[in-house]
Amino acid sequence: MKASRLRTAAAMLAAAVVTLTGCGSDNPTGETPGADRVYEGDGLTGTLTGVGSSAQAAAMNAWKTGFMSKFPGVTVQYSPDGSGAGRGALLAGAADFAGSDAYLDEDELKLAEQVCGPDGAIDIPVYISPISLAFNIPGVDNLKLDAETIALIFRNEINNWQHEAIASQNPGVDLPDLKITAVNRSDDSGTTENFTDYLSSAASEVWPEDASGTWPGALQGENAKGNSGVVKVVANTRGSITYADDSAVDDTISTVSVKVGDEYVPVTPEAASNAVEEATRVEGRAEHDIALELDRSTNESGGYPIVLVSYHILCAEYDSEKTVEILKAFETYVLSKEGQQEAADAASSAPLPRDLAKLAQDAVESVEVAQ
Repeated sequence: MKASRLRTAAAMLAAAVVTLTGCGSDNPTGETPGADRVYEGDGLTGTLTGVGSSAQAAAMNAWKTGFMSKFPGVTVQYSPDGSGAGRGALLAGAADFAGSDAYLDEDELKLAEQVCGPDGAIDIPVYISPISLAFNIPGVDNLKLDAETIALIFRNEINNWQHEAIASQNPGVDLPDLKITAVNRSDDSGTTENFTDYLSSAASEVWPEDASGTWPGALQGENAKGNSGVVKVVANTRGSITYADDSAVDDTISTVSVKVGDEYVPVTPEAASNAVEEATRVEGRAEHDIALELDRSTNESGGYPIVLVSYHILCAEYDSEKTVEILKAFETYVLSKEGQQEAADAASSAPLPRDLAKLAQDAVESVEVAQ
């Protein structure tokens, strides 16, 4: 499974094969891209329950607050237990929607038909964000690493910060004689899946494992649950490094600039958006399933390649008309210019390109009440 990253400046999506390319004319005024439709639902009451991606946690908090201020009769609940937990909850009928940094795989699509009806479930992109490599090295604020070195660090084959592979990329940096502690996620995580997808694509000679939401058992080291969990471990552990959604990384720890082509690119929403010039719809999916495959080994200047597209996974139909009404209103808000700007403010995410947001909105509109 491959889930990856997009381009903030703009995008053009064709009907059969979706290609995302930079296009300055798509956003000439500088306003936040997003869907143009207005969320509706006067007098809505009820509860909407989601489980999933911890990478989405900051954005979800902003979306919940903004939406419930407009619809005080509605309660939106979201538990950031991880992408795997979110998909599992939806497929068990225990949540109305899942937040996931990886789209449903083929087996999960089949399971969804048992819970969601014959048309199963659909993946709708709602959030774009870089994955930071956050580190804690006393006296070092800036660090440059290429994909192979990153892979060897997380394989525990480079285990001291003075290793030549690190020192040669960081001339003039006073690297300490200090053990490296690589920290991975303990839970089934879309962030892990996106990070290992990057390693398997950009450093395949030293990272033979396939992309997976579960960290390879043979490489287990220090670990913690959720983005906030691994970041907390790094903040409290000298010599440590982890991968986490950038929204979870604060100013108390530093982040790596990643080598792309001949340059080292720092982590920013803009660089994450610039990382990918082309994205394609995953083949063989339902009309309104917007699972995306994006380039992991880009050499584009100014692009940061360790990125994720996070989805809301919805059933194609629900038994409850009230659930459908609330879900459509909430997801329309999430995809709107206002919703995308709130996520950007709260989580430093990159707003969805306008055409992709419109395509996602069409998918939301396709959700129906079961007959």
